[in-house]
Amino acid sequence: MRRNIVITGGAGFIGSHVVRLFVNKYPEYNIINLDKLTYAGNLANLKDVEDKPNYKFVRMDICDFESFYQLMQEEKVDGIIHLAAESHVDRSIKDPFTFARTNVMGTLSLLQAAKLYWESLPEKYEGKRFYHISTDEVYGALKMNHPEGIEPPFKTVASSEGHKAYGDDFFYETTKYNPHSPYSAAKASSDHFVRAYHDTYGMPTIVTNCSNNYGPYQFPEKLIPLFINNIRHRKPLPVYGKGENVRDWLYVEDHARAIDLIFHEGKVAETYNIGGFNEWKNIDLIKVMIKTVDRILGNPEGHSLDLITYVTDRLGHDARYAIDSSKLQKELGWEPSLQFEEGIEKTVRWYLDNQEWMDNVTSGDYQKYYEEMYKG
Repeated sequence: MRRNIVITGGAGFIGSHVVRLFVNKYPEYNIINLDKLTYAGNLANLKDVEDKPNYKFVRMDICDFESFYQLMQEEKVDGIIHLAAESHVDRSIKDPFTFARTNVMGTLSLLQAAKLYWESLPEKYEGKRFYHISTDEVYGALKMNHPEGIEPPFKTVASSEGHKAYGDDFFYETTKYNPHSPYSAAKASSDHFVRAYHDTYGMPTIVTNCSNNYGPYQFPEKLIPLFINNIRHRKPLPVYGKGENVRDWLYVEDHARAIDLIFHEGKVAETYNIGGFNEWKNIDLIKVMIKTVDRILGNPEGHSLDLITYVTDRLGHDARYAIDSSKLQKELGWEPSLQFEEGIEKTVRWYLDNQEWMDNVTSGDYQKYYEEMYKG
């Protein structure tokens, strides 16, 4: 069956992995990568598929309703996988307006264009799907109620054998929203709009909320690629507060597999949480990265520990995120394929083996590469 699928934000970190997976796995599909090419968009992430016959790139702002509505009609779009978003919490604290515009109004623009086009068809919503990718940050923060004096202070979680966690509470699909940053507030609003379009108009929507992603092609403002690059260049590793904040980490290719599965087999109007069952304190994660990078570079063990620099904590810094993905496991059979040690090994080696990609991104040269081709 031929499908015409728009993947927004497809030149970004997670989006590029989803585009690559769909282009390679479904040669019968028409995959349209729609991206504004902001600082986080990099078409070099997709050089291996850019010449495939079932791939097309369109430079477009998701807030441009008229252009997107026209694209829907021209390409006969029957599926939308919506990843385009401003996603860096620190940037949202400094510039909340941009996050509200892109994450809220951009999502609303896509929803309304899809609604108008699909409702104009004889079959209307039959065979259509609007899949919105969101974040665990919309849920707020969890308590860290582990026993004192145990290091590391782990408890086993019933939903995943062998998983270890820093508390008894987890984010479930039914967890009440309680966003604390401008970024998470904007994403929460976009989630509500997506669900409202199902409840009001009957649009076939799905929402997923994922934990922190890591892996190749991540923009180096994020912790893992930033610190790998800083260790390589002997630069400081800035750690917020005491480094005690806990995050659940998910390898990006596992997330892409989950998106593929949910897009095709997930139930309309459902929410699915996607997590790695993989909680780490920031400081412990950083020490694992230091150990891995130093080993691969041939440095003595502990060589880069002196780069750790504690800085003033982030405003509104949530203590702990932890997703329960048991619904996704039980209903659709998905589970993460990599343990964190495996995933971080692959990730570190990728960044060290692709220093040209990293250098082009950190220098800004990656934007110059395409600026003549995609002016305006």
